[in-house]
Amino acid sequence: MSRQSFKVCFCFRRIFKLSVLEPPEDVKILFNQYSQNGTMSLDNLRGFLVEFQGEYSATRDDAQAIFNSLKHLNIFSRRGLHLEAFFRYLLGDLNGPLSPSRAVHHDMTQPLAHYFLYTGHNSYLTGNQLSSKSSVQPIIKALRRGVRVIELDLWPGSKKDEVEVRHGGTLTNPVDLLQCLNAIKDNAFQASEYPVVITFEDHLPANLQDQVAEMVTKTFGDMLYRPETDQLREFPSPESLKKKVMISTKPPKEYLETRSSRFTKRSKISSKKEQWNGETASKSDNETRDKDEVDEGESLQEEDEETTVPEYRHLISINAGKPKGALKNWLSIDENKVRRLSLSEQELENATRRHGADIVRFTQRNLLRVYPKGTRITSSNYNPFVGWAHGAQMVAFNMQGYGKYLWVMQGMFKANGGCGYVKKPDFLLSNEVFDPSVRLPVKKILKVKIYMGEGWDLDFRRTHFDMYSPPDFFVKVGIAGVPADKAMHKTKAIEDDWQPVWNEKFEFELTVPELAVLRITVLEYDTSGKHDFGGQTCLPISELRTGIRAIPLHDRRGDKYKNTKLLVQFELN
Repeated sequence: MSRQSFKVCFCFRRIFKLSVLEPPEDVKILFNQYSQNGTMSLDNLRGFLVEFQGEYSATRDDAQAIFNSLKHLNIFSRRGLHLEAFFRYLLGDLNGPLSPSRAVHHDMTQPLAHYFLYTGHNSYLTGNQLSSKSSVQPIIKALRRGVRVIELDLWPGSKKDEVEVRHGGTLTNPVDLLQCLNAIKDNAFQASEYPVVITFEDHLPANLQDQVAEMVTKTFGDMLYRPETDQLREFPSPESLKKKVMISTKPPKEYLETRSSRFTKRSKISSKKEQWNGETASKSDNETRDKDEVDEGESLQEEDEETTVPEYRHLISINAGKPKGALKNWLSIDENKVRRLSLSEQELENATRRHGADIVRFTQRNLLRVYPKGTRITSSNYNPFVGWAHGAQMVAFNMQGYGKYLWVMQGMFKANGGCGYVKKPDFLLSNEVFDPSVRLPVKKILKVKIYMGEGWDLDFRRTHFDMYSPPDFFVKVGIAGVPADKAMHKTKAIEDDWQPVWNEKFEFELTVPELAVLRITVLEYDTSGKHDFGGQTCLPISELRTGIRAIPLHDRRGDKYKNTKLLVQFELN
């Protein structure tokens, strides 16, 4: 047992004994059960993996890999594992709460609308939404984390002859569009080979849209997905779009009008156009709008043959729109085409009160993007489960922010090998429309036992938490999910200990485990109530491995600490 001293004043120091981390009693019992004469053999270890840890496909090779990972330690014996070595394995990297292979295992051959996509909002901002800098670095970081949807706001530059990316109407500075496109190209498929979607919020005149089209085409080349038709009847699958970049936006009205008029001046069919105008004068607004879209598509197709400038409209593989008029009309299903609809978090919440079932039906074929409300100036985020429970595929988050909802988002997309695509549960795709406001029967019971933690003394300064003593850690553990499944419990605080032992068990009833995320946060107790942050993690319950597991903790931004972790047992019945 070593000692640690803390200076209280010039002539006085407080001395604290530092305890040696010992295996919990449960671990000792398990070791005795799966060992002989104090030694756990290869076959004994495999039996433990299969019978207690629930790793039913574990082989002797898997057990051997664990043996090999411990060989560099002085506590390893060739005959097998002693208690201390077994304990170190339980706290090691090979014993995480999710499968260490991180392999994609969801069916990736369904239409894009059948998946949740890891989605960013204002992906170029480094901080707040009002005055922070714009840069390619947040884009690069997001892509390397597995984010699959990047948002860029396009505006004319100060000289009106160039395109820049910035948050319009704010004090944020711009970043060059070409730099953003190159950053996406270079980093798009480092974390995942599944498609990257670029959503343009477009504020450009037609001549600058031509610039964008040329830039996008030259930058991405064969990586760019170009649909065969302007109106897809069904979205392609992530599997068919591997290592492809997709563009999603809605051409502004000015662009359509400018292009149509430009073509009309060059064409020699003015009499036919006058005749068409006469025929459509008595038609409804909706019919006229549809005719405009057809005419525009024809004119652009002919213009392609006359110029080498790539047409902006033909870059768009996911047609987007924002509702004007009755939302119910926008949510109507068109069997002949699919599209993307965008709603703010507030608009979605309001819409779910009257049109919840319509939204779920809409998202079975079409894409719904939800974005933060404008008052989130500090780049905070919102509850993603409102969108997910209604089938929204693109719940857009400020990835440069932090907080519990961002941690939940990061936890959700640890599923499916961290590839950025998570298959929606079957109940969101069935004919019997799911209603998240209705309380369902309990489907699963999750039991969580928090044993102990270690590593803070290696990852933090000695006086980081308290100037005068070691920290007093406690753990908050809970569920984020549909309203019926939300819950939170906490352990007692362990005073003055860098290696706290809690041995506390909690139970959670889950009605929709497919949409539930386990939240674990460690805090250092302060009498003022402003507890210091000691680490967090969020884990998708659908992929949680049962048994005793080592849980790595992460900082506020979601970056993993090097040494800090918890030892936790999971049971899922």
